[in-house]
Amino acid sequence: MFDIAALWPHDPVSAYVAVVGAIAVATAVLIAVSSIDDLFVDVVFWVRAAYRRLFVEPRHEPLPVQALYDKAEQPIAIMVPAWREDDVIAAMIENTIGTLDYSDYVIFVGTYPNDPETIAEVERMRRRHRRVVRVEVPHAGPTCKADCLNAVVRAIMAHEESHGRPFAGMVLHDSEDVLHPLELKFLNYLLPRKDLIQLPVVSLERGYGELIAGTYMDEFAEWHAKDLVVREALAKAVPSAGVGTCFSRRAMQALKAHNHDEPFNTASLTEDYDIGARLAAERMPSIIAHYPVDFRVKRKTLFGLGKEKSSSLRMSLCVREYFPNTFKTSYRQKARWTLGISLQGWAQLGWTRSLWTNYFLVRDRKALITPSLALVSYFVLINLLLLSLVLHWMGRPDQALLPDTWWFRALLWFNAVALVARVVQRFYFVNRVYGWEHGLMSLVRLIVASFVNFMATARALRIFFSNVLFGTPIVWDKTMHQFPSSQALGRDRRPLGEILVSWEAATPARIDAALAEQARSGQRLGRILMAKGWLDDETLAEAIAMQSHLPRTPVGAEAVSRQRGEAPAALCVRLRALPVGRAESGAPIVAVARPLTADEAGELAKVLGGEPLQKIARESEINAGLRLLAGDGDAFAPGLDAPLIGDLLIEGGHVRREAFDEALGGYEPVRDGRIGEFLVRRGVVAADALSAAIDQQRQALAERRP
Repeated sequence: MFDIAALWPHDPVSAYVAVVGAIAVATAVLIAVSSIDDLFVDVVFWVRAAYRRLFVEPRHEPLPVQALYDKAEQPIAIMVPAWREDDVIAAMIENTIGTLDYSDYVIFVGTYPNDPETIAEVERMRRRHRRVVRVEVPHAGPTCKADCLNAVVRAIMAHEESHGRPFAGMVLHDSEDVLHPLELKFLNYLLPRKDLIQLPVVSLERGYGELIAGTYMDEFAEWHAKDLVVREALAKAVPSAGVGTCFSRRAMQALKAHNHDEPFNTASLTEDYDIGARLAAERMPSIIAHYPVDFRVKRKTLFGLGKEKSSSLRMSLCVREYFPNTFKTSYRQKARWTLGISLQGWAQLGWTRSLWTNYFLVRDRKALITPSLALVSYFVLINLLLLSLVLHWMGRPDQALLPDTWWFRALLWFNAVALVARVVQRFYFVNRVYGWEHGLMSLVRLIVASFVNFMATARALRIFFSNVLFGTPIVWDKTMHQFPSSQALGRDRRPLGEILVSWEAATPARIDAALAEQARSGQRLGRILMAKGWLDDETLAEAIAMQSHLPRTPVGAEAVSRQRGEAPAALCVRLRALPVGRAESGAPIVAVARPLTADEAGELAKVLGGEPLQKIARESEINAGLRLLAGDGDAFAPGLDAPLIGDLLIEGGHVRREAFDEALGGYEPVRDGRIGEFLVRRGVVAADALSAAIDQQRQALAERRP
């Protein structure tokens, strides 16, 4: 065999083998040290779990749900910082209010003066719900989450003074959080005995192919069920997770007093971690609170290939949310966590006098090293495989690639056992929440997570040292949030009348009368209520948006004119839909007065080149826009709220909806003129019926003119 090594007098292959071997030894030693730390936490957790199962649980009955209801409700404030959250904040508030089984609470939402879109959405919710308070942050955004929260806390204290009722607790949430109905009942039960109560945080379930987002499912399922439990048991304190954290009033007052009247540290990107450490230094009791409750879940079995099954899942009461699902958004978010916890936390908090607290600080800060170890180990493994092939080709298959000593073999065996322990436990905790399929996928996602975490660490180090060496400011690198659909939440569609009654926008008697008329005439409930003067179209649009879980949008003449020609006018009139723009993704945005059916959305998708994003607009805006498209007038006057001729003809029984829609299939505004005259020419309606509808429309216009 041709000896390639003979071409190089110093045998570069052997030199490279030695370098790879040295890296392998150093990496194996560091992994073993980190594994000892992890295995210690594992042993403490499982020994504690076994002890509680054998000696504690048999002597103590589980806390009954009735005990939560028996305790008198205390006032609780919910804090929500919001910077550019206009796409999710309304849905979050609406879902929270519709979910919580609690009456004595107020939601304080912090907004920035230069974020008018979010302000508009919060103001909509404030007009709809009396328990929503919008707080204006005194600085233009983005500042940092802590700055926004400090403004919210000041507003909470002012609210206490003006109402003469102090809040027993203040709960921190983000604008993508999904709450459990019993959350405030449970926190109310624990207050004021505990000063920091951290609820577990769990990722909402993702698809099996969503590997990036799936890493959050895996990590939070294990961290909050095991690591934080051990931290509380040994260090007698837990850090805040930034959401689902309840602070007692005593804790908030102490934080304010020790930080110039600002409880949250504006110099930290992870104010939640910082505040947990400060409360621990004050010896205020904090817990990770696990309370088993039932969740209704729907999932497809066999990695998404099987049938969808609905079942009840027993797990801890928790806060659920979606986490980032792209590589870039994920590592940027985790970089902020690493920067705030491992770097800023180290610089600002230093060390304590508590042995166990320092131990967990070391665990937090070793995150600066462990992601690199994972990638280096991949590098070593790939190189060893390639070198074994090269050496075999060179006729040197027996050359050792790694040290052949007893201690190194023992080290590799130890690391292998530790890896198996990691994998088995990850499968166990993920399986408990998401099922065995995701449990198996978590093993694949371990590799994905190592690359994400490496990039996050690299970015955090770059930002930190750029700040230290060159004074580059560290800014709030905000994560874009996503709120789940009603289908993902498993929520049923509420009747429109029920929503209006709950808002006190209509009385039950008026809703019953309108429903009776709807049964006789077939007209839509909202149309009946507006015709009788019992409801305005702004409130109706808000109610339909809530019922359908769709966002609101205003409609103006400029948007309608700009999108003219995107879809045939006849189709827009028939579907009562107006193209008004395009989303950043390129998807068409369509304003509607009511949600489109699947078939209607499919029709629009064919002509618009993509599935339309539906947004609810006022009925009068839709009518004015359709008149503009159909050439019935150049004036765009939605405030007049005159019904369309087609609606009047259908509601008057002069034409069936099916016949009307069929006739519009051949309608062209430029060619056929006004819709009413076109329908008469086609023989769809009689001339006297059209005249009656026009008179009715004119009368409605006259009644609405100022």
